[in-house]
Amino acid sequence: MPPQSTLNHQHHHPYYPTSSSSSSKSASFKGCCCCLFLLFSFLALLALAVVLVIILAVKPKKPQFDLQQVGVQYMGITPTSSFDPTTIAAATTASSSNTMSASISLTIHMLFTAVNPNKVGIKYGESRFTVMYRGIPLGKASVPGFYQEAHSSRNVEATIAVDRANLMQADAASLIKDASLNDRVELRVLGDVGAKIRVLSFDSPGVQVSVDCAIAISPRKQALTSKQCGFDGLSV
Repeated sequence: MPPQSTLNHQHHHPYYPTSSSSSSKSASFKGCCCCLFLLFSFLALLALAVVLVIILAVKPKKPQFDLQQVGVQYMGITPTSSFDPTTIAAATTASSSNTMSASISLTIHMLFTAVNPNKVGIKYGESRFTVMYRGIPLGKASVPGFYQEAHSSRNVEATIAVDRANLMQADAASLIKDASLNDRVELRVLGDVGAKIRVLSFDSPGVQVSVDCAIAISPRKQALTSKQCGFDGLSV
């Protein structure tokens, strides 16, 4: 028999559990996450399918946002140059156009008509409009967002005020010539209108409606002489 001291000094190795239990827990957790992901994906696809079915059933049409009236409240043109022209017509010659400038002040009131031809309502975001002369922005106006009922028409008003916008060189010469000789200043009104079609308290993806109007104003009469508008939009 081994001595007692030898028995006392024998060490018992501690028991370490195998890693099979932790591996099974990790596999179970991954399987649960996979099931949840598949469930949420299925629900998302189901919701998308329902929305598409509703949209196809409603057959949404792009809204109409047209410029109906333009009122000229004020228009003033002030030519300035480094020389003293005897007449405005002389100031528009090619020899003097390189050193001259002009400022334009303008206040116009615009009346738009928003038409919703759909069976459901339309939610409009904030609309912005810009008046331009020969590609140069002169002033801007904004219209707050609003909700429009199905099969309805609504008037929307906006005012653009331009306070002494400066034009240089050729643009100034053209403006003075158009105003003094032709009594016809051609402007362009551009606008982007964001809209969403509302179906069962859900909003569709955004629909961008663009407004592009060419207008002509008589400075002498302080009145609109012509208007031609283009309309474009993206359907859902």
